[in-house]
Amino acid sequence: MAIESLINKAKQVCDNKGARFTTIREKVFHLLAQTKGGIGAYDLLEQLKVTEPNAKPATIYRALDFLAEMGFIHKIESTNAFMLCHHFDHIHPVQLLICDKCGHVEELHSTVISHELNNKAAEFGFTVIAQTIEAHGTCKKCLAQ
Repeated sequence: MAIESLINKAKQVCDNKGARFTTIREKVFHLLAQTKGGIGAYDLLEQLKVTEPNAKPATIYRALDFLAEMGFIHKIESTNAFMLCHHFDHIHPVQLLICDKCGHVEELHSTVISHELNNKAAEFGFTVIAQTIEAHGTCKKCLAQ
């Protein structure tokens, strides 16, 4: 999906929820939309400073918190990075395949994995509220090299 189309969809989601999609939030969203795989907050900050020279770490973290709250991004916990979710118009299970060589991240939405996790959790009397599963390995491009 084209970046402008994603931004328009994000604006619509914000309007529907009564949230403000500020200029800074839009710029951070745009930077994430241009990024393949995950990117760290400080790398995003450096990119944001090109157009917002006074941006501080708090600027980027506030924007990332908002984008995460709206469901627009996923945090990759194991690498402390962030990536845009192209399917933010609905709640979905998330599994991330992370290449340890090139950093590429592939987002899966397997309901089979999600159901299995929920079923196993229920056996322990546990209710899963949200889940992001991360798997590290090597992508097909890196394997072919």
